[in-house]
Amino acid sequence: MVVLGGDGTLIQAARILKGRAVPLLGINLGSLGFMTEFPKEAAKEAVGLLLAGEATIDSRMKLSCKLTREGKIIVEDEVLNDVVITKSALARIADHETWLADEFVALFKADGIIFATPTGSTAYSLSAGGPIVHPSIDCVIVTPISPHSLTQRPIVVPAERRLRVVLKSETADVYLTLDGKTGHELRAGDRIEVSKSPNRVMLVRNAKLGYFGVLRQKLRWGER
Repeated sequence: MVVLGGDGTLIQAARILKGRAVPLLGINLGSLGFMTEFPKEAAKEAVGLLLAGEATIDSRMKLSCKLTREGKIIVEDEVLNDVVITKSALARIADHETWLADEFVALFKADGIIFATPTGSTAYSLSAGGPIVHPSIDCVIVTPISPHSLTQRPIVVPAERRLRVVLKSETADVYLTLDGKTGHELRAGDRIEVSKSPNRVMLVRNAKLGYFGVLRQKLRWGER
């Protein structure tokens, strides 16, 4: 699948594929382009390499997300970038009881929590203070959004272990957003489970640029 646009367009294309192992070739017509690595001037060459079977393809992990309310599954979906629990502009901070498998992690008093894949580590999680994680590593980045306690910091956990969050507050206007594309209003007692998806996204890479070349270019890191 050839995607013309920015990262948001590529994420939407990945959602359309619904787990099918079809390579995604991103031609950057957007303003940033962490995943759409090929400039439009290189589009013909990139398509030629792909058709000739000579393209470099990365296998990127996805996350599965399930929202349960009063024992009933309300939402079940997958993301390439992130699962985000967040509040509206006027809502108060909320209490997020967070577990990793059967181990209690913390009660995050915060504006929200981001659960990001390594691919999504350069998106919202990065803006909230999370680390950049190389996409070859399968893990989940847990980044609290504006936590009340400054000692509550982003953590990186194994992708094979299921994360669980229970919203403990009665705060209104708290939402679950999936890759920034779909939103669902949350209520106190709602349970959100995040785990590694069995499906992957096949992303065609620009071999002339490389992952750190993308970071240097997009984040304006210094060249040698």
